[in-house]
Parts: sequence; C-alpha cells; structure tokens
Amino acid sequence: MIINHPLLGPRDAAEFVYLGDAALLHRPNKDDENAAQAFLEYQYLRDNPAGVHRELWYHEQGDRSWLVVTRNTLTHEITDVQLAKDVARAEGRSR
Repeated sequence: MIINHPLLGPRDAAEFVYLGDAALLHRPNKDDENAAQAFLEYQYLRDNPAGVHRELWYHEQGDRSWLVVTRNTLTHEITDVQLAKDVARAEGRSR
C-alpha cells in the first residue's frame, strides 16, 4: 500500500505505524464532570468500520509526522492524506 505523504510524496506503508481511529485527535477535557467515563471510552472503545474510515498513521521511518489517512478498509484505497496537525487545527484543536 502506498501513502501519498503531503510533504514527501508517495511512500510505502511499511515506513508508517498504524495507530487507529483518527477520533483520537478529540481528547476529552480532564476538567469535565464526566471526565473519567469520557477517558475510559477514549482509551478503550474503538470503531472498526467496514468501508471509509479516517485513521492515524505515524511516519516512523521518515520525518516522524502524524497523518490522518482516509482509507476504505475493504479495498485499502486511500482517498485523502493530511497532516494531523492541520486536521486538528481545522477542527479547533491545538494538539
């Protein structure tokens, strides 16, 4: 599988580490009233969809960047790749 890195161009998926659902960018607020439950769900509950899914990938064998990869889990077709920091900023997160 080839991941088209936004800065470095096409790279083999072997250079990356898959880290799961891109929803991990939305870390719960520790000061919320239900923070314990929110962190439990954040840490342990994951979607495992069949079809289009946004995922976090880490470029371990390259520039060590975090990417949000939109991929069809049935066909492995990648339709979008963005730097995770850009996605977080666009969604109002500072991480």
